[in-house]
Amino acid sequence: MPAAKDPNAAEESPSLGLPAPDGAGPSGGDDHKASDGLSKAQKKRQKKKQAAARKNAGGSSVPADGEGLEDEGKVTDNDAAPSEVKEGKDGDMLKKKKKKRKPKTSQTCTQTDPPTIPVKDLFVDGKFPEGEWQSYGADNVWREKSDEMQRRVELQEDMINDARQAAEVHRQVRQYMQGYIKPGMTMVHICETLEDMVRKLIAENGLDAGIAFPTGCSLNHVAAHWTPNTGDKTVIEYDDVMKLDFGTHVNGRIIDCAYTHTFNPMFDPLLEAVREATNTGIRETGIDVRLCDVGAAIQEVMESHEVEIRGKTYQVRCVRNLNGHSVAHYLVHGANSVPIVKGGEATRMEEGEFYAIETFGTTGRGRVVDDLECSHYLKNGAMGYVPLRMPRAKQLLHTINTHFGTLGFCRRYLDRLGETKYLMALRNLCDSGIIDACPPLCDTKGSYVAQFEHTVYLHPTKKEVLSRGDDY
Repeated sequence: MPAAKDPNAAEESPSLGLPAPDGAGPSGGDDHKASDGLSKAQKKRQKKKQAAARKNAGGSSVPADGEGLEDEGKVTDNDAAPSEVKEGKDGDMLKKKKKKRKPKTSQTCTQTDPPTIPVKDLFVDGKFPEGEWQSYGADNVWREKSDEMQRRVELQEDMINDARQAAEVHRQVRQYMQGYIKPGMTMVHICETLEDMVRKLIAENGLDAGIAFPTGCSLNHVAAHWTPNTGDKTVIEYDDVMKLDFGTHVNGRIIDCAYTHTFNPMFDPLLEAVREATNTGIRETGIDVRLCDVGAAIQEVMESHEVEIRGKTYQVRCVRNLNGHSVAHYLVHGANSVPIVKGGEATRMEEGEFYAIETFGTTGRGRVVDDLECSHYLKNGAMGYVPLRMPRAKQLLHTINTHFGTLGFCRRYLDRLGETKYLMALRNLCDSGIIDACPPLCDTKGSYVAQFEHTVYLHPTKKEVLSRGDDY
């Protein structure tokens, strides 16, 4: 039997859940009739609006007094426990926020083949790949756990990031060229293809980013400092041994890195000997290490190898008068030289220095001399003001200062800038000591010279082989 209704109790509107106004009792006033006059579709729309309003307001999932009484007994989303509601509602909202806040910097674009996209566009967060980290010797292991050393590392982050960008460009370019170079190509074509790719990937911008020095592509007995001048018809052959040595820089932070390119597997043992010697030099490099000790370790490894070429056995020798070197800001050859034989300076390496650790192994006499036509040039940064009488020399010097500064250049680069009839002016600058000529360095004819090189930075905590890649 139903309970009797209290005549004094306030009636609730079945649709709005509000107390019925005076004169609108259960018998039905005008407002009650208007409420009953709503169609089911209108009531449904009204409920949806109320649910949307509660959701937007982020209020309690418990409905207001009288709301949803007609659905009493039905299980709805709003009937769930507060914790479940939070997980259901807030979880969905949180996922949406994550999608909106998901940093694009965490993803990299895909490089084209051949590479054409600037490296800085591939790493949109501005953080470039680190090189290979190596610990120092036992005397400096404490540096890895020192808070002070860690803070020093953080202070150098912007500077070292420029070097890492240049290193990434070097890696991508050389890895492409390793598969691109084929016997029968002219040396001019090889160099121009490589240099154009460097300019694209590094987004060349005057002295802020670009090529650090001319592409060395010395063949066979020529150890270093040879690049073809305009019009050179030299072609690489199957039995040639080519040292591909090129540099990149960003804001003056130079990556000097080289490898030896061959087609004939007969030369693989020679390449392995030189690669192993270079890795030994890198392993010995470190803070407070004497330069002469690095050279002694390199020579011991290099000259422990023998190779057989065309039925004749050769002991691999270090090229005694070629060295690695420190790398300064906008200057590829710094103040320190790293020998590749025992002896030499007892100067110690210091924290915060860049070093190009390079080794040359040869089947020849182990000593190089200047030979062939000069192509490499470098401004002498230590030379002060020198008066020039030749107007053409003044004009050429202005071009060199504007486009190269203290970075290396070659005659092809001057041709590319539109300079003509400059040989006499260039000689005048060399004779004045303003420009240093760097002629090719050659061992005995018929011998073969191989080279490997990496750029290393001495961090306060560890050393980083910036130019290390999957290839070598």
